[in-house]
Amino acid sequence: MPIKLPPISRRQFLRRSLFAGLAVGLAHDVFAAKRAPVDANFFAFLSDTHLAAQREQLGQGINMVDHFEKVSRELLSLPQRPAGLFISGDCAYSSGEKGDYAMLTQMLDPVRASQIPVHIALGNHDHRERFWEVLSKEKTAKRPLVDKQVALLKTRHANWFILDSLETTLSTPGLIGREQLDWLASALDANQKKPALVMVHHNPGLTGNMGLKDTMAFLEIIRPRRQVKAYIYGHTHTWRIDQDNSGIHLVNLPPVAYVFAKGEPSGWVRAGLQPDGISLELRSLDPAHKAHAQTTVLKWRA
Repeated sequence: MPIKLPPISRRQFLRRSLFAGLAVGLAHDVFAAKRAPVDANFFAFLSDTHLAAQREQLGQGINMVDHFEKVSRELLSLPQRPAGLFISGDCAYSSGEKGDYAMLTQMLDPVRASQIPVHIALGNHDHRERFWEVLSKEKTAKRPLVDKQVALLKTRHANWFILDSLETTLSTPGLIGREQLDWLASALDANQKKPALVMVHHNPGLTGNMGLKDTMAFLEIIRPRRQVKAYIYGHTHTWRIDQDNSGIHLVNLPPVAYVFAKGEPSGWVRAGLQPDGISLELRSLDPAHKAHAQTTVLKWRA
């Protein structure tokens, strides 16, 4: 399954924070957040964090660690904790080096210390084997497919299907592949009573070479299975919500790191599950952005 990072203890956090040289003031935020109640229907969506081994590394003129810490601090300041945090891939800066994943785990420590579970998928800037090597001690469950990061997470109002579209590191398009598509079809058929939300790094590749190579095969599986309500992805560094002609919502998550086009927001998305839909609130890292704090409510197709 995509790595599920369980919460860590106060002692673990303090020891690791001192070793990593994290800000002392962050400890106060962590323990304040730990006392906040959990909202079982609230989830945090992050994408394209592009964290590098070196804290001072810039991407597109942006310090990715600074951006991630801003998101982390906002999460820790909320009156209610999310039931889970998802990162939809491209965790690493460029080629998925071990140091990048060491930085990722370090940056996630405050969130984990506040008792928020973390679920991570992979994108085309990740490297599966190096990711596993750094995070090997954190694995808590067997993967449905040995060589892929796939998972089924069951929650109160929906089942989450997290897929692995990493085909080749540093190659822009992605691929789910026949074995994973067959698993998805089987898992969806075995879980029909709740809405299904599918998360994968790559966007639909209906045009150009940016997205999923096997988009049509993927859509052929999710479109007729009416319990599938949303396809959530990152990759394009764009915040956008659409709906395809079958009624499935297409949610393109903004990057935590940097944007490709001027004027696009970077940040994260606050998701609130409901029995018949989901609310999505953009939390821009620039509070002056015109789309910051705007909420869109999506209703599930019948």
